[in-house]
Amino acid sequence: MDKLLNYLNYPFVRYALIVGVLIALCSSLLGVTLVLKRFSFIGDGLSHVAFGAMAVAGVLNLTNRMIIILPVTVLAAIMLLRTGTNTKIKGDAAIAMISVSALAFGYLLMNVFSSSSNVSGDVCTTLFGSTSILTLSKSDVWLCIILSLITVTLFILFYNRIFAVTFDENFSKAAGVKADHYNLLIAVITAVIIVLAMNLVGSLLISALVIFPALSAMRLYGSFRSVTICSAVLSVCSALAGILISIGAGTPVGSTIVAADAFVFLICWLIGSFKRKA
Repeated sequence: MDKLLNYLNYPFVRYALIVGVLIALCSSLLGVTLVLKRFSFIGDGLSHVAFGAMAVAGVLNLTNRMIIILPVTVLAAIMLLRTGTNTKIKGDAAIAMISVSALAFGYLLMNVFSSSSNVSGDVCTTLFGSTSILTLSKSDVWLCIILSLITVTLFILFYNRIFAVTFDENFSKAAGVKADHYNLLIAVITAVIIVLAMNLVGSLLISALVIFPALSAMRLYGSFRSVTICSAVLSVCSALAGILISIGAGTPVGSTIVAADAFVFLICWLIGSFKRKA
């Protein structure tokens, strides 16, 4: 405990905790909707697109890589939404097609135009987020705070519409709800969360932040509101525990957070099993 308290005196540790909590909160809110709509792997697909965009930004030697990464990922989210509704290319096929292409394209660029002598290390850091969360600047933290506040505000304002679109999209359209617009909103917010989460857990582990808290909460509760609140609490607690354990034990941040999420899911699954038997 004394060691952790000493670490909290360093600004980079406080930055990591702030960003980790905010990203965990936002990803858990959208995670419930994505899991219920059976679109969980959109996070995985968009994370690969973000990886490809990051490779392009690296080749161009841009100081602020968000200029490319964020718009490209948002456009990919819109494409996935439009392509996923096409009867010729289903949602899962569209995600696989775009994500694999972006991942291969990004890795190819990093090898061909790399200015670093340790390409494998750079790729590993990008994919698994090993130390990038501990090198955040003040501008990165403020950007995360602003985007997180926008995400939470939009979710609260349009909660009823998102709820309706999640459970019965056809009925929502019949009732006059512009379901396509709210699906687009969900896709864009998800893209923003994916870009922010790359520094936390890396490209390959982002889906865990979206899926695990939602599935854990579903083992305990049955209503949409209860699941959403429980998912947010579990996600934030897992992120805090993962970051603190990784700092104290010297383990990779992203992998430790995902391991904490998996452990929480196991506990919730056991509790849910006992509740059903009782």
